[in-house]
Parts: sequence; C-alpha cells; structure tokens
Amino acid sequence: MQRLLMLLVSLIILVPGRAQKIWISGAVEDSISHNPLPGVIVTVNHDTAKVITNQYGLFRIAVPSQDAILLFQHNGYFPKSLSAGAYSRMLVQLNSREEIQEDVAKRAKAIARERSSNGSNPNYSNSGMGTRAFFDETYGTLYENKFVETGIKNTSLFAIDVDRAAYSNIRRFVKLKEKIPVNAVRIEEMLNYFHYHYPLPPPGQTLVIYSKYATCPWAEEHRLLQIAVRGKSVNVDSLPPSNLVFLIDVSGSMATPNKLPLLQAAFRILVNNLRSNDHVAIVAYAGAPGIILPNTPGNEKVKILNAIDYLSAGGATAGEAAIKLAYQIAEENFIKDGNNRVIMATDGDFNVGQTSDHDMEQLILGKKETGVLLTCLGFGMKNYKDSKLETLSSKGNGNFAYIDNLEEANKIFAREFGSTLFTVAKDIQADVVFNPRTVKSYRLIGYENKVIQEEDSTGDKISGGIIGAGHCAVAMYEIVPQDGIAAADSSLATINLSYREAIDTTMKTISYTVPGELTLFREASSDFRFASAVALMGMLLRKSAYKGKGTCNMVMDIAKRSLGDDPGGYRKEFIVLLKGLKKSGKIED
Repeated sequence: MQRLLMLLVSLIILVPGRAQKIWISGAVEDSISHNPLPGVIVTVNHDTAKVITNQYGLFRIAVPSQDAILLFQHNGYFPKSLSAGAYSRMLVQLNSREEIQEDVAKRAKAIARERSSNGSNPNYSNSGMGTRAFFDETYGTLYENKFVETGIKNTSLFAIDVDRAAYSNIRRFVKLKEKIPVNAVRIEEMLNYFHYHYPLPPPGQTLVIYSKYATCPWAEEHRLLQIAVRGKSVNVDSLPPSNLVFLIDVSGSMATPNKLPLLQAAFRILVNNLRSNDHVAIVAYAGAPGIILPNTPGNEKVKILNAIDYLSAGGATAGEAAIKLAYQIAEENFIKDGNNRVIMATDGDFNVGQTSDHDMEQLILGKKETGVLLTCLGFGMKNYKDSKLETLSSKGNGNFAYIDNLEEANKIFAREFGSTLFTVAKDIQADVVFNPRTVKSYRLIGYENKVIQEEDSTGDKISGGIIGAGHCAVAMYEIVPQDGIAAADSSLATINLSYREAIDTTMKTISYTVPGELTLFREASSDFRFASAVALMGMLLRKSAYKGKGTCNMVMDIAKRSLGDDPGGYRKEFIVLLKGLKKSGKIED
C-alpha cells in the first residue's frame, strides 16, 4: 500500500508539468525608438511552439512551464532569450544590429505583408486592415455654407478647432478603394491635418492671429482669405502633470484586427511618452464598464502596458455608463492646474443605455463643466459611428482623431504628444466682421458643424473649440470683392477671437484687423497655396456647387508646387492619395 501511495504522488508531481500549458502574451518593440516590431519569431526552447509577432508587435504563445525559455529572433536585431517566469504578459525590447540601418517603419511594412496567425489568440492575429466594404457607418449631415451678402449680414461666427479625424478617415477609404461618403468630408479637418509655418505667439501671449489674401485659382473673379490662429508652444518638460483616464471599448464590435489590436498598439505609444508625474487609470467597457487599472503613476509603464495587453473584446457596448464612470474617476483624481482628460477609444457603436447622438450630446454637456477635457479616438470600419464621436468631442471641450494605422498613432501620441494632450486655449470662437465697403459677399469653406448662432455665443450656452500646445488652426473664406475698392478703406474684416485659458474660466478676447492687400495666387506662400489645394480637394469630394473651374489636375498642380518644408512627409502623402483618387475615378479630372 505504501509503495502504491508513493507511485500516485510521483504521478501527481510529474503529469501536470507536461499536460498543462501556460499562455504567455506580450509585445516586442525596438529598444531605442519603442516602435512595435512585427515579424519577430518567438520560439520555446526544447518545444515545438512557434509564433510571429503581428503588425503591432503583439504575440501569444503556449509554454510548458514557468521555467520555459523564450527566444526572440529578427533579422535586423540581436536575438534575446528570456525566462517565461511568473508573468503571463511580457514587454520585450530588442537591440538593433549596428549594420542594419533601415528605417523601422519600412521594415515593419515589409514584414507585415508576411502575416500569419500561427495559432495565436484572434485578438493578437496578424490579419490585415479589415475588408473592402462600407456598411453601417454613420456621419452627421452637413449642408455646405453658402455665400452671404455683407449688406444683409456682415458677421461670421464659428468655433475654431483642430480636429483632424476626417482626413485620416478619407485616407482609409482611398486605400481601400471604397466610395467616400459625402458627409465624411469635413474640409476644416482636412485643412488642419497638416503643419503650417506661421510663427508662434510672442512671449506671454497664448494665441496669435495671422491672415493672407490672394486671388482664387478656381474662380478668377473671387478671392481667398486664409485665417490662421497659432497657439503657444510649451516645452515637454514644462507641461503640467496629467490625470488621464483611458476609456477603452472592448465590446464585441472591437474584435477585428483594425480595432482593439490597433488600439492597444496606439496606447502603447502614448504610455511610452508618459512621465513620472503623470497618472493613468483605465476603464474598459462592454456590457458594463469596469476599472481595469486604478490611478497609477506614469513611470510604472510595465504595469500600465500589462493592463492594456490584457484587454480582449466581447459583449455589448454600454457607452453611457462607461463615460460616467471615466469622468467620475477623473474627477476623483483631479489635479489642480493640471491636464485632466478622458481619452475615449472606440468605434462609437453604443447599444446599451442612452445611445443616440442627441443623448450623447446632453450627457457630455453635463460633464463639460467638471474641468475634465475629452479626446475621442475613432477606430475601425463597417459600423464606425463618426457622427457620435464628432458630437462628443465638439460638445465636451475635446479633440477628435481617427486612427487608421500605426503611423497615425505615432503622429498623434509621439510626434505631436504635447499638442494632442495639452490644451492651451478652450471655448475658442472667431467672430469675423466683414467690411461691406470692400467685401460684397463671403463664404466660409468648411466648418459647417462649427458655425455658431448668435443666441448660443453668450451666457451658459458658450461653445467653442480647443487649441493644443503649438497647434495652428486654419480657416478659409472665398470672397466676392466689391468693385472699385478705395485705397483709403482697404481693410477686409476685423476678427474678434474669444477664448479661455486651459485652467481659467475668464473669457479673454484679442482683436485683429485683416488687411486687404491682395497677392497673386502664384506668389502666395506655400502654406496658403497648399491649404487651398486641400480645400479644393474637399470641395471636389463633396461635389460642391462652389468648385468653379476646379479639377483634380488643378489640385495636383497646386499641391506639387506647394510642398515647402514638409515635416513627416504628410504633404507628399496627400499627393499620393490624390493620385489614388484620380486613378479610381472618384474625383473629377
């Protein structure tokens, strides 16, 4: 009997080690740039298990025990061996070989073509960017601004903002060779996607206004007026501490590769830019919201990244309850004179609780006065609810971006970290009063959903946009000039710009007189000409009644001659997209 008991004990000790697998997941990144590394081969010593990191550097693999050794291999990097240890999630950094000088992004794109799931969790799959289909996406209806006679109404009032979601969303449609919904084309968001070179405000000033006035290439008898509002820049080391709540949608609709996996990779980039005085909490929601990570210092990156990697998709979408919980946590950890912000990442497809665009507007208006700002990040396709996210951001003192690929995430959270997350002015309204002696009529190009009615411009109904650190917001008017303008009365308009400082409730105003000095279009600055090309492209996509003689060829010619200083190569990318549109026949030649 004693021998039998000893045999049973030995079997109990020996069998589980071989019979039971332990799942390890994590991310692999470049040790210097912290860019995710796709195509890394992950194997287990003395085992047949093998997976390849997906385009976001994520992997999931089964190991026989905690003593297992994982080997990470990539042609451009030195191999690394790590013990599985007691953790189910890992952050692995590989050192680049000195003789390999290729740009990380180029390697990632090349290797991503070799996508293979290799038995990994579907949430970490190596699938491509969705399917070529346009299904149940929703966009707010836009009615194009018309020409207004100055003799009837000489005041144009609108909210200045730097939302950019429309441009990256349009880029997604172009790359997928899909029809672009007319209401997805918000021209001001296309204009403000790009960098412009207007000088920063002088020391001690938050905002500064500039203007340029030139002939119009698509309507020779008309003129173009460009107005730019530049926000002050703040050194990253001087930025106030952040109290951030990541509000992440993990409902079933987020299960596709271009949603939650891309979202996880995007937030990894943001986390790598956090400082020790920043704090992060994470709320995830499906059928009901839950706190995945309590308020945590920004230097505890492994803890934050593990919480992000842990997320998986499934269930309904309780957006209303999730927003309330996120704001509650942000208010509980509020930092006086700090950057208090909810960062909401979702496809916007809410289906539990209050779900309509109007319901969301009323909910977010009630949260606006808490002093907590809002950033909305849109992901995915088929059921993407652009209208809902645009409403939330515009009514909640927020900004709005659409992330269609990892490069866009890098742009938002790395290269433009300060301007994305740190607001220098809010509730910004531009009151443009045109001079009827010089301007016969005017038309604001874009900003249709940001036009403010006079009754909503004062008191408790004040609404306006925000500008981040160093941001430059651009607006354009098409103008019909009066005949026989007198030199002694050549001003075009007066701009009264009202705003609040990020951490102040006092409304401030600056004024600027727009000179009427006219420049020939070909002699205007590259910024002016390129912005005009973008505006015309937007009008062509919208099949605008105001496109005049504008064609795709005109846009192409103007853009090619207006590249100027192009940090990030975004203007060059615009030309590539334009070629795609022309080839597909979705824009007029």
